Amino acid sequence: MRALVIRHEHVTEPGLVGDRLAERGYDLTTVTVVPEDRHHTPDVSFDFPDADGWDVIVSLGAPWSVYDETAVGRWLGGELALLREAHHLGVPVLGVCFGAQALTTALGGSVAPAPQAEIGWTGIDTADPSLVGSGPWFQWHHDRCVPPPGAEVLARNSVCVQAFRLGRSLGVQFHPEITTAMVGGWLDLGGAEDCVRHGIDPDELLAHTRTMEPTARTNAGHLVDGFLDQVAHAAY
Repeated sequence: MRALVIRHEHVTEPGLVGDRLAERGYDLTTVTVVPEDRHHTPDVSFDFPDADGWDVIVSLGAPWSVYDETAVGRWLGGELALLREAHHLGVPVLGVCFGAQALTTALGGSVAPAPQAEIGWTGIDTADPSLVGSGPWFQWHHDRCVPPPGAEVLARNSVCVQAFRLGRSLGVQFHPEITTAMVGGWLDLGGAEDCVRHGIDPDELLAHTRTMEPTARTNAGHLVDGFLDQVAHAAY
């Protein structure tokens, strides 16, 4: 079984989501859209593969906004086309944070600034704990999804929709893939300043993430299993 993982920048990895996919027998192919030397000027050119031929597609997070075309550039249109094609073909898609925002945009929803930033570990209210657990989940976002028409909202909190499902596609606003190393990398690339602006101690955030590693792995495994067993194999 083949899984395509879209990594938008060089720090974020498939992480715990990739680990569980591998444990479930998937061979991961990871493509990186924005190389390290263009992290602060991400308007690069990138040719996305076709959706056909993959058993699962995962679109990971990014530090940019889906609606900020000036910053992101032309490559976003290619990703949206890939996600639409996957949905049309019935190829299961898991969108994570920016990936969920790209997914909702591709399928007819939209993305807008959230009423407040979410940074750190939070619980969520879930309508289907067998698929999306209540967490705590790691969050780092400033935008929120407006789910596409016909989508089922699976989880939310006071800030935004936290998970939605449409066909064989699942979008989650939080970061089930997170590892301590990833958080450290995000902090080094400007995330520390973002934390301070929102009254969060970066060192405490990193330390808390380290203590949450066992819980994060369990929660990620549960989510990936639910995605594969309930969403990916749903009638289409």
